[in-house]
Amino acid sequence: MTTLFISDLHLDPARPDIARLFGEFVDGEARQADALYILGDLFEAWVGDDDPSEAGTFVADKLAALVESGVPASFIRGNRDFLIGDGYARRAGMAILPDPAVIMLYGRPTLLMHGDLLCTDDTAYQQFRAQTRDPAWQAQFMAQPLAARLAFAEQARAASKARQGELRDAGTMETITDVSPRTVADTFARYGIDTLIHGHTHRPAVHELDIAGKPYRRIVLGDWYTQGSVLRVDAAGAALSALAF
Repeated sequence: MTTLFISDLHLDPARPDIARLFGEFVDGEARQADALYILGDLFEAWVGDDDPSEAGTFVADKLAALVESGVPASFIRGNRDFLIGDGYARRAGMAILPDPAVIMLYGRPTLLMHGDLLCTDDTAYQQFRAQTRDPAWQAQFMAQPLAARLAFAEQARAASKARQGELRDAGTMETITDVSPRTVADTFARYGIDTLIHGHTHRPAVHELDIAGKPYRRIVLGDWYTQGSVLRVDAAGAALSALAF
């Protein structure tokens, strides 16, 4: 049996091929798994559980059927869908985990994160993240009409794209938007765990690290824009690969 990890699907009506691939994955391979973990950014945007989007309904139905079949599904909120709440989680049958979260994976303690907390060199983003995770900000945001929240999400996506373009032009995109090695080392030390799995950066890889003379492993999940990135873990080890579109 295998435990599956995915992240950064960014499901959106503009990308029906990704939704189709997700549905096939959940209905197929995931039905044979020990568990499924989704490490954030399942949706391109999420402005509240009251959004009657087709993508939200589709995902909830697929995950609820998976859980009903006996495969537990767990979710860590990402930077795009941090407003997913308990109501939607109940519809989907999934458990929402804190970020970070520690799980036992075939007898090995493993740290799970979305990954954006590791990108501390991007100070502008970290400031925005702190603001939008504040309960007072969220309460004020959720009090707005759905249309206003959707408009805000669209403006935020446009601003994010513009900033990424500026970073590319300045030649700093790769460093600013990737994890900080110091923050990674500090995170390993804080939790006393030698294995970390995360997404967010869209840079799939298995990093074997030497930190202060000790071995660590950081596994980065890829996105689903260009690949269906899946990490499969069993008692024998871990394998990171991509589903075919």
